[in-house]
Amino acid sequence: MMENEVFASFVFFATLLILKMYAVAIITGQVRLRKKAFANPEDALKHGGLEFYREDPDVQRCLRAHRNDMENIYPFLFIGSVYSFLHPNPVVAWIHFLIFFLGRMIHTVAYLLQLRAPIRSVAYSVAQIPCFSMALQIIISVIKH
Repeated sequence: MMENEVFASFVFFATLLILKMYAVAIITGQVRLRKKAFANPEDALKHGGLEFYREDPDVQRCLRAHRNDMENIYPFLFIGSVYSFLHPNPVVAWIHFLIFFLGRMIHTVAYLLQLRAPIRSVAYSVAQIPCFSMALQIIISVIKH
């Protein structure tokens, strides 16, 4: 499979995106510990008492960033993998994957650091362009056959 240069590029960027999602999960846990805001009573009891079984706006922000990743990266994993087997130009495919990756990175940084609007929404929109491009190419390929 890795003889397919496009698929190898896809796997590289997909792995970076999954690592980014793990990083957001770790950040969420660290924010929970720092803010003493736990989602489960047993965790709150371990860290000081049931009064820490509560929500916190900073923890919620991290969770929203993570949920947004799941809503966007999971579809990219499917679309990008199928697209990889359509034999696209390797440079064009690499650019598709890179734009999505950079858009998601900027989106996450903007979300977690509460950067001013419209940075996050622009990053989101830019990352969607290669996804729509790849999806359209998949649909066209399926219709042709």
